[in-house]
This record gives sequence, C-alpha cells and structure tokens, in this order.
Amino acid sequence: MLKTLFLAATLLAGAATSCNAGALGVRDIRIAGSPEGRALFAVVWYPTSDTGKAAPVAENPAFLGIPAIRDAGIGAGTHPLVVLSHGYGGSWRNLSWLAGELAARGYIVAAPDHPGTTTFDRSAAEAAKPWERPRDLSRLIDALLEDGDIADRIAADRIAVIGHSLGGWTAAALAGARFDAERFTADCTMNTSPRACSLTAELGLDGTGAGRQKLEGELGDPRIGAFVSLDLGLARGFSPESLAALRVPALVIAAGTDIGDMPAERESGYLARALPAASSTYVVIPDAMHFSFLQVCKPGAAERIEAETPGDGIVCKDGGIRGRAAIHREVADRILAFLAVSLP
Repeated sequence: MLKTLFLAATLLAGAATSCNAGALGVRDIRIAGSPEGRALFAVVWYPTSDTGKAAPVAENPAFLGIPAIRDAGIGAGTHPLVVLSHGYGGSWRNLSWLAGELAARGYIVAAPDHPGTTTFDRSAAEAAKPWERPRDLSRLIDALLEDGDIADRIAADRIAVIGHSLGGWTAAALAGARFDAERFTADCTMNTSPRACSLTAELGLDGTGAGRQKLEGELGDPRIGAFVSLDLGLARGFSPESLAALRVPALVIAAGTDIGDMPAERESGYLARALPAASSTYVVIPDAMHFSFLQVCKPGAAERIEAETPGDGIVCKDGGIRGRAAIHREVADRILAFLAVSLP
C-alpha cells in the first residue's frame, strides 16, 4: 500500500517543484549540557512570510549555501517537524540543501552537530558513544517543543527523521532499530562491511559493560512518525528482529556507485530487506556516490580540497554524467513524496 501511495505522491511532488518557493527563515538553537545529555548546537530552518534580506547560510569556500533570513518569524499555522543527522565527521551544514527544500514546502527542519563526530569536534571520548546520537535528536525535539517561539508552530504528531551515512544509522535507531554488538562483531569477522568495521574501535562498537548496554538499549523515540536513511553505514549491526518489528514508515535511499568499501547491497540493501515490505521503500540511485548527498560543490572545490587534504576531494565527486544538483532534485522529490504519504 505504501509503495502505491508513494508512486502517486511522487507525481504530485514533481509537479510541486515548479511552484515558486517561499522565503526561508533560519535561527540557531543551543541546548545546555546536563546529566541527561551533552551540550548541543543546532540550526533550525522554516518557512517565513518576512521580507527581510536573505543571505547564504552554510556556505564556505568549497560548498554552496542556501539563502535564508536570519531570525525571521515562522510562517503562520502549524508545520511538520523534520530532524536531520549528519554523517561521521560532518556537520549540520551537510544536509542544508535538503533543509532548504523541506522548509520551502512548509516543514520546520532542525539539524544539530553531534559532539565527537562533527567537523570541528572530533572528541574521541564522545565519538565512542554512538548511542548519544539518537539521544541528541530526542533532546533537540524536546527543546523545540518547549521553545516559546517555535513550539506552537510545530505539529507535534507529525515528526520525521532523516540521516546520511552514520546519520542514517542514527535515524534508524531513533525509529526503533536495535543494535546487536555481538552480531556486528561476528559480521566483521567475515569482512562484510569494510568501512563500517574499520570504525569499530573508534565508535565503541565492540564495547563491554555499561557502554554496550547503552548501545544495545532502547534508543527509539515514539514521536517519530517516519524515517529516511541516505546511504547509511553500520546497518548490519541492527538485529533483523528489531527491523522486522518496526512499524514506522521508512524510505531507504542508497548510492548506486560504490566508493570502494560501502556497497549498497550490504548496507542500505540489508536494512531494506529486513524492514517490513508493507511500510518501507527502497531506492538505489545509480549515479549517486556516498558524498552525493552533501552540499553542491563550487567550481574547483574538488581540486582545492585535494590540495589541502589529499584524498578528500572525493567529497565533490559523483558517479555519472548528472550534476549533483540533479541528484539532489531526485532525492528531494522522493523524500517530499514519501513524507506527504507518511506524515499526511
């Protein structure tokens, strides 16, 4: 049923892209550290009727930003909420292009930096606590629903999560998937997912005692009504039983061009095969590479990045003749169609 509705909604979403998008507002939010969690920084995007001057947000010498009005008022009415989770070593900026697409269609979108696994915070101690990533998103939802300027504009019964790479793992965990460290370790002995397994020690995936209990504990948030993973990693650590039991609608998008150690069929494919067929959709984009889900690169950015950090120029490369903007258009349309069905 979901796939039938999804196909119909895709046509509607495609038609909607020709409409003029409204102005976007953007603001920062900070959550203080507490016994329940670490300090967080996040950026919130939303539709606005303000007519102030828009300026590029999330732009840097390598990547294009999105025009938005800083601290604008939030558009009238209530809006579905989408929380975004970046990949390992990334930041809130990585999915800003998608935040802009969603906000232009009426969503409030919030994207945090995950301490320890973000560009400017590579704390080894925090990186080894992957269970904190889903908790970051739950605490962000809490903060938004308690914020006097934002809470009344959020449709609290229409919340979704989207994540890329390690953020895709985070999104699945927030939707209720359960990690099995013993299963993951056994899988790595067969060298099934080279890139994921190489991060075992760094991310504390082979931990024991309290750490393992937290990793394998319940990380789901019952407020999540749908989730999307974009070429996720570490999927094979989720137990098939927990995935089969999920009733949250899922859209699993995979990059069809492997960068060498994250084959789609072993990560996104594993997740999709284990999820209930009636409530999940699996899409492989043949010319997308793992980093195609990041922002659009500026001309010459790949060469500039390669010169500064050899090997990292790959973040600006895609797998076919289409440009990254065209890949983004397809991804955004599929996500908009999925959310239109999943969060009606």
